[in-house]
Amino acid sequence: MKAAHNLDRFEKKILRLLQQDGSLSNAAIAEKVGLSPSPCWRRIDRLQKEGFIKRRVALIDRKLVGLNTQVFAQVKLNAHGRANLDEFSEAIRAFPEVLECYVLMGPVDFLLRVVAPDIEAYERFFFDRLSQLSGVQEVNSTIALSEIKSTTCLPIT
Repeated sequence: MKAAHNLDRFEKKILRLLQQDGSLSNAAIAEKVGLSPSPCWRRIDRLQKEGFIKRRVALIDRKLVGLNTQVFAQVKLNAHGRANLDEFSEAIRAFPEVLECYVLMGPVDFLLRVVAPDIEAYERFFFDRLSQLSGVQEVNSTIALSEIKSTTCLPIT
């Protein structure tokens, strides 16, 4: 895999552009970065093959599709054996409400970002699914009131 510090200015600009709008055509990207279409396409193809570009997706406005509630849940497990962490991780991957899950160092083991239509739906998810997972000792949920910043763009310089 190519090291980030070995990306040239064209590749960095291509990555910045694709982060802002993944639907840009090769011709549009080439024009914006100052390359002809063929070398631009080869660079994009290489960036994909080397894993810099994982995939291209459409970012959906969660509120427009009825997911008005966003919750950050801190989960603490009662046993820290590797098998328990793997079992919990596998279960979390199966929950479509969980958009992100991070393993943490510190007083809690996991941080989850969960979306739901409303508080009642999150409550059902919490009681019926999350708190029922084997090994869950404690869950502290924090409801996000509003969103100040949300981006998927990495600061590529």
